[in-house]
Amino acid sequence: MTPASSPPLSAGKLRLLSVVIPTLDEESCIASTVEHLHVELSLRSVPHEIVVVDDGSSDKTWEVLASLQKRIPELSPYRNSGLHGFGRAIIWGLDRARGDAVVIMMGDESDDCRDVVLYWQKLNEGYDCVFGSRFMSGGGVIDYPPIKLFLNRMANCFIRQLFRIKLNDTTNAFKAYRKEVIDGCRPLIAPHFNLTVELPLKAIVRGFSWTTIPITWRNRRAGVAKLKIKEMGSRYLFICLYVWLEKYFSRGDYKKR
Repeated sequence: MTPASSPPLSAGKLRLLSVVIPTLDEESCIASTVEHLHVELSLRSVPHEIVVVDDGSSDKTWEVLASLQKRIPELSPYRNSGLHGFGRAIIWGLDRARGDAVVIMMGDESDDCRDVVLYWQKLNEGYDCVFGSRFMSGGGVIDYPPIKLFLNRMANCFIRQLFRIKLNDTTNAFKAYRKEVIDGCRPLIAPHFNLTVELPLKAIVRGFSWTTIPITWRNRRAGVAKLKIKEMGSRYLFICLYVWLEKYFSRGDYKKR
């Protein structure tokens, strides 16, 4: 665990964790994702809701969610009836989340439910944000495609140098925030996977406290990955430069007060 800034002494204890999960054609794994998450959070006495946003699935994802809701009252499924996109689905969920803390999580069981509990515990120490890293001591990846792994490390190295930060896994969506961070980072403009860098970079640039913990990641065992690397390069670059301009030229207009 690597703290990057000290938690504010005035930060209060949290009452409810909202886990926001965007989904697209995940009928084969969304049920096990939600069930395992609910069991883990219940066993660890974490008050929670699970906000799943169906982003225009063409399979039976919505039917699976509707069936699950009958057994898991903490589940709140929504359909994104607006424009689709990974980032838009997350924003749709964030707009409807009731918790004073939020974890963004994938729907394919690539993220470890036990790490969600660790996020909750670290947020309750007073940090505004908790960022997981798969590439620090104690973290790890299982079955990561070699080409994607290479591109991931290159992209994160570029971000570290551009923003002069120690965080080495900015591109990973699996992160935790207090609600005031989400509100303080608006407007969120990234419609696709580039939201995964917009949120943490804005939080850092705008002066919210954060820390990093090791997490584990496993490649999906069912379904098809939705991230299309060839479509995302320019979008990631745009968001990075957008936040970089804020960091050096906004004169602190968006800083946490």
